[in-house]
Amino acid sequence: MAVPAIGVNPYWELTFDADGDVDGAERDRLLADVTRRGVRDLLVFAHGWNNERPGATRLYGRFFAPMPSLAPKARLGYAGVIWPSMMFADEPVPDFPRSAVADASSAARPGLDESSRQALAKVFPGRATEVDELARLLDRPPDDAASLEEFGQLVRLLVEVDPQGPQAACAGDTGREGPSGSGPAMLSEDMTQVCRVFARALEQVESAAAAGVEGFSWTPKGLWDGAREVLRQATYYAMKRRAGTVGERGLGPVIGRLARTAPGVRVHLVGHSFGGRLVSFALRGLPDGVRTVKSVTLLQGAFSHYAFAARLPGDSRSGGVLHGYRDRVDGPLVCCYSGFDSALGTLYPLASRMAGDDRSLTDGLAEGFDIGRFLGPEWGAMGHDGVQAVDGTRGLTLADALRGLPAAGCVNVDASAVVCHGGPPSGAHSDIVHRELAQLVLAAGRVV
Repeated sequence: MAVPAIGVNPYWELTFDADGDVDGAERDRLLADVTRRGVRDLLVFAHGWNNERPGATRLYGRFFAPMPSLAPKARLGYAGVIWPSMMFADEPVPDFPRSAVADASSAARPGLDESSRQALAKVFPGRATEVDELARLLDRPPDDAASLEEFGQLVRLLVEVDPQGPQAACAGDTGREGPSGSGPAMLSEDMTQVCRVFARALEQVESAAAAGVEGFSWTPKGLWDGAREVLRQATYYAMKRRAGTVGERGLGPVIGRLARTAPGVRVHLVGHSFGGRLVSFALRGLPDGVRTVKSVTLLQGAFSHYAFAARLPGDSRSGGVLHGYRDRVDGPLVCCYSGFDSALGTLYPLASRMAGDDRSLTDGLAEGFDIGRFLGPEWGAMGHDGVQAVDGTRGLTLADALRGLPAAGCVNVDASAVVCHGGPPSGAHSDIVHRELAQLVLAAGRVV
């Protein structure tokens, strides 16, 4: 496949399947060309939820565009990671034309719009029957608990993988989460209760977004609105699992081979959303002794803020599955977060709690239910409040970070000054195409 033109040069793509297997021709092209093209600093970007290659390529072109002018003397190369993930049609990316992302105009909860239906069928090959049945239930939602239970069983079938396969081993972010092939535990709970929790969470996200915004309103949510959110979150659980697999089994070994064939090339990893998990798990997949990764920048990372912790607060027996791997970065690990990201501030921690918590869901359903009290710091995401429980982690505003970053260690950067646009349900989660963030990536890698 020809490498698309994205406005920066040289540019390569690396395509991986759900189990982390790389397109060999693309990998070999990168390995052969990077030295010949005189690259000194290679910027490797992994997208988050995304439906098609053109959308990912457009994101990379837009994000990389300022870099040649920001570092005019640097010998830069660019690589875009393509991996099988998806987004729903009601999650528009700020400032991107609808042709580059799913068309939200047809999205109407609780029904399943055609764009999301096609994306589900593509990203879960061999599950067309389950996708069709899910669409049927959502398009004409019946009013009975048995149909909701059927819906939950179909979602479980959609996202399950071989429990002995590579994806099951990359499901968890902390030691509390064991391998899982069948998907989040919430799919085994009373589906009426699960849907009720998500419906209430959607109401709170939308009402918060509507506050003080003229002309914006929210509507009460029913059980089938909650059911559609269950499908979304279970899909994201599968994407999160895949991201770890692609990073550890795919991208990490590719960087290892690059270190052998082009040892002078400095690698800078950038990941958005689940792509942040992907590039972080790539550190776990690096061969021992490889020191060519000079920086990691996480943009609204959609994985646990305890992933790098030696011990979890309140549980000395458990830690993050990436503990110690930050030391494989010969430079800083920079984590950008924003309080305007409702995907990670509300829906991600809710889904994380319900994916594996053994407490009864009815604990959160009392009258006066408040999502903030239902959730605790145990379920937080990197892109909501940064790296947590890692000694020596620095906290900076974006403006301060651009004036100077530490040379090593974890650094949390509040990017709310620019990552601030987007409506429900995901808020500013995808609002990452900013010159300041491109500048931050270069600063993290000490690229001049």
